[in-house]
Amino acid sequence: MPLKNIFIQEGLKRAAIDEFLEKELKRAGYAGVELFKTPIRTRVVIYAARPGLIIGRGGHNIRELTQILEERFGIENPQIEVEEVEDPDLSAKVVAARIASALQRGVHFRRAAYFALRRIMEAGARGAEIIIRGKLVSQRAKYRKFTAGYIAKTGEPAERFVDEAVTHVLLKPGVMGIHVKIMRPDAELPDYVKIKEKEIEIKEEEGVEEES
Repeated sequence: MPLKNIFIQEGLKRAAIDEFLEKELKRAGYAGVELFKTPIRTRVVIYAARPGLIIGRGGHNIRELTQILEERFGIENPQIEVEEVEDPDLSAKVVAARIASALQRGVHFRRAAYFALRRIMEAGARGAEIIIRGKLVSQRAKYRKFTAGYIAKTGEPAERFVDEAVTHVLLKPGVMGIHVKIMRPDAELPDYVKIKEKEIEIKEEEGVEEES
């Protein structure tokens, strides 16, 4: 098989695993997954806001997930590790899942978006953008955008410092899409100029009086 096809298949498998985990681990605040292949096993690192719900009592849930990843997705000898997200309000996946859950509970989309936006900015983000699409106020699909701070749209800063996630929720009017972008607090923009203050030591010369 050509090397190109191998990379494509691996990418599709990772996307399928991410989609499955996002659906199954919503209550745990799923924030992403990373796969690391080693000669003897495959490390599966799951990031979540509530790791305890993923692990389960006595590790029951972990064993079920391990079996599913091995049988359904063909992961060889998977070893699952769960890491807690330090600040869930700076994770786009967690925020998108929270908004989707709020909409399912009947919270108005504006209230859900502004509440999430406020928590993101209070967590220290440099900027955030939330877009909700669907039948919001009428039978015709529209979208509403909610923004705060600064968000890099293109170039290296957008790739390195902007966390992005999309999720969907099925409501009575139809399917709604939720698109969240968060610019992390540690983002360093190429056009930002920082002026360093240099300490200057001032030496005072002591005068010497001469006797005449």
